[in-house]
Amino acid sequence: MKDHLHHQHDASLDGSSDATPGGDATHRRPGERIFTAILVLFSGALLWNAYGIAGFDSLSSAGAVPMATAAVMLVSALVIGWKTARLPKTETETLTGDILPPLVLVLAVFLVLYGIVLEPLGFLPTSALFLIAAIKLLSRRGWGFTLAVSLGTLAVIYLVFRIVFTVLMPAGIVPEAEILQAVRTLIGGGK
Repeated sequence: MKDHLHHQHDASLDGSSDATPGGDATHRRPGERIFTAILVLFSGALLWNAYGIAGFDSLSSAGAVPMATAAVMLVSALVIGWKTARLPKTETETLTGDILPPLVLVLAVFLVLYGIVLEPLGFLPTSALFLIAAIKLLSRRGWGFTLAVSLGTLAVIYLVFRIVFTVLMPAGIVPEAEILQAVRTLIGGGK
């Protein structure tokens, strides 16, 4: 049986990290202290916002359950942060090589850009650009494969959400309403 706690993984070979559940309990992985600090700050902000709902009026107030949940999150994050800070840092892993490789950062930038340009460009062109760029980067295959998978996926998503479930999506630069009306007119015989 293989010892998963001391498995040496070379992320430079495949761009992934060793995500064995639990990892090495005797060492702190790169970025863990910062991550637990973010958890503490986030939990504290949630507790503050939950307190703003109704304060400490009563156990049956609207803010009681959110405050209790946020308090448990904050205490848990503090305990995890305290335990994590006391561990020695591992010498076998790096943040950019094993925990947060550049590919993850590039895709995070893609997602942020997607959110920024979704409203002005619209769902169809923004999603097409995102899918083409992400699939080309992740698959490392030719443009034919990339375009077929990206545009095929976008067509299925559009048909399911826009046509079947009639979910409104930002139109942007594509005159979607006019195109759909023209298709309906064509199919309906001009009615």
